[in-house]
Amino acid sequence: MSTQPVTESAEAPTERPFPAPCRTLQATAPLRWLRLGWADITRAPRLSLTYGLVLTFISLAIGSLTWRYGTLALYLGLATGFVFVGPILAVGLYSISRQLEAGLKPFMGYCIQEGWHHVRGLMVLGLVLLIVLLIWARAAAMVHIFVPVEANPSWQELVPFLGIGSAVGSIFAAIVFAVSAFSLPMIMDRKVDSITAVVSSVNAVLNNKAAMLVWISLIGLTVLIGFATAFLSFIVMLPLIGHATWHAYRETIDASAWTRNAPGTT
Repeated sequence: MSTQPVTESAEAPTERPFPAPCRTLQATAPLRWLRLGWADITRAPRLSLTYGLVLTFISLAIGSLTWRYGTLALYLGLATGFVFVGPILAVGLYSISRQLEAGLKPFMGYCIQEGWHHVRGLMVLGLVLLIVLLIWARAAAMVHIFVPVEANPSWQELVPFLGIGSAVGSIFAAIVFAVSAFSLPMIMDRKVDSITAVVSSVNAVLNNKAAMLVWISLIGLTVLIGFATAFLSFIVMLPLIGHATWHAYRETIDASAWTRNAPGTT
């Protein structure tokens, strides 16, 4: 299988497929994406780590507010993070990789402009993710009816709660992952609507289950490392995942039917 990004002509064809075609990936493809993501960090360390610092601060703020004020703070944090802040910051990381891919020197102004230029599509996707996550939060709260009433329950008594909770969480995690795996970079890269980007992302995930299982496992591992290091490793880990996601999109989705925005312009 070729590992080069899909090439495209200057003019996009008038007839577009739905969803966008995807390549068949090897299970080890995510390891290559991480290597390419790390290469982007080393080529633009100041910009990448600046984004990592901001994203880490947002994660800490949401975590601290939730710990102090409970569920309401979590909902407010999700609303601001996933609808207004998160997508634009993620696009900044994709923009850095995109500029590097085009042989340009990454510039913060371009990253911000590209984020704001695509803010409508990004907010639509952010709202979709927010709705899914809020339903997830309510489902998680309902699972607590399976918590044993005894003060010191045994492992056998905890099995129903842990099993059902894990199953429900896995379903919602899979939905969020499938929706967002490739849609954000596609919206930033091409003149494409949010629905097409989301359906194309879900289609690519369903057609590359082995590679996606490896990819989501690696993402989960970075989250665990972040928690184990009191969020400090997120300063590097989050840009690494962001840059790797750009390379994942370029290798997986054939978006040549949609007009491409020139790197560094809006």
